[in-house]
Amino acid sequence: MCRILVSDADEGELERLRALLAASRRFEVEVASDAPQAHRALAAGGFDLLLLDLDLPGQACMELLSQARQEHPDLEVVAFTSAATVEQAVETMRLGAADYLCKPVYGGRLIASLDRALERGRRRSGAGGGHARGGPHGVLFKEAFKDFVTQDRHLMQTLSEVQRIAQSANTVLIRGESGTGKELVAQAIHRLSSRSSHPFVSVSAAAFAAGLFDSQFFGHERGAFTGADSTARGLFEEAHGGTLFLDEIGDVEPQVQAKLLRALQSGEYHRVGSTRARAADVRVVAATNKDLEREIAAGRFRSDLYYRLDVSVVELPPLRQRPGDVELLAHYFLDRHGGSSHLTSIAADALLALDTYRFPGNVRELENAIASAVVLETSDTLGLHALPAPLRAAAPRAGGASPPGVRRTLADMESEHILAVVDYTSGNRSAAARILGISRMGLLSKLKRLGGEHDPAAAAGVAHPRPLPAGHR
Repeated sequence: MCRILVSDADEGELERLRALLAASRRFEVEVASDAPQAHRALAAGGFDLLLLDLDLPGQACMELLSQARQEHPDLEVVAFTSAATVEQAVETMRLGAADYLCKPVYGGRLIASLDRALERGRRRSGAGGGHARGGPHGVLFKEAFKDFVTQDRHLMQTLSEVQRIAQSANTVLIRGESGTGKELVAQAIHRLSSRSSHPFVSVSAAAFAAGLFDSQFFGHERGAFTGADSTARGLFEEAHGGTLFLDEIGDVEPQVQAKLLRALQSGEYHRVGSTRARAADVRVVAATNKDLEREIAAGRFRSDLYYRLDVSVVELPPLRQRPGDVELLAHYFLDRHGGSSHLTSIAADALLALDTYRFPGNVRELENAIASAVVLETSDTLGLHALPAPLRAAAPRAGGASPPGVRRTLADMESEHILAVVDYTSGNRSAAARILGISRMGLLSKLKRLGGEHDPAAAAGVAHPRPLPAGHR
């Protein structure tokens, strides 16, 4: 039986986790409600796993994680938190945690994570130790996701899954709307994989006509056709040993789909004009913003190619489903595009407009909006007037009618947004304060003025966060 130490600052949650793990009859469970207590339990020795709550009071949890890994090298750690950030995830992995989860954690997901951690421990023991996600791999994780700016726990969970997918040999299909960062994920998969020292070749698959596909993807020999004055390598050969990223795979012509499928199935290809078979030693990562199941039903996409690509799937959420990230990204892009200018902040009316707008173009559209506004703004604060027209049109006006059908004051908007974020975090005031960009005390003060000292979502025991209302996404 596996001995596990479970830490959690919430006594009720601690008991829930204890009961859950004990019920599996695979774990001998001990609990700790703060970091010093956890450290004392670990000092006694004998644990195989530590389930570490990064929200514990007392001793810094990162310090506890570091000490646990140093003093007990065979101990595997699974960390979890109610307020995930990229920086915390990077640091947690760097210090050697086997996994990083977002609260609330439930049976299947938790048991699967603990099983992976135990399997990792067995592999390390069999190989005589060595680095896993700590040490140099943590640096790779940080580098691979350096362009992601988020505090959304669901996206953080997705990035954690991307890290595990990267270390497999699977073909990957990345799905998401335009502008959600599909190519960034493909690059991260490449950087974190065993192919990282070889080329990463990115191409829009929709750009190739059926008649040119063979030559451009597989290359050609000199004299193979009129105008072939020299031998040319194709994309498969350029990416040899590395990763071939096929963007917009849902827009590929049917004839091209068939040829691509044959290469993926056989693992071989021929240059045009050559009879020599060449190994297609590439990992294919594809991406699409289309509903491929609908495309298959309409006869526009081959189901056999879909199943060949659909081995590991990454689903990227649109920006409107990442509460709190719009303001975070807006300030990030302000620093990037206005760092050398006079701009130092974003006005409240501009932030409200950004928060209300639904961003059909997602992160890319937000970056373009900020870059454009930086050029137009003449004061030291980026105001509503500098934003593109669609965002200005979405801005709520006191007593006005924008957005359509809505008549709210700025104070009403703030109150509704605060309550929506508190509801989204299931009453977790610390997490809500981080999303809102204010202190916990500041949030409590605002809730008191709103008559929300006793949060209804928390009192009702809401287990899962609900999506923010459309006006707050």
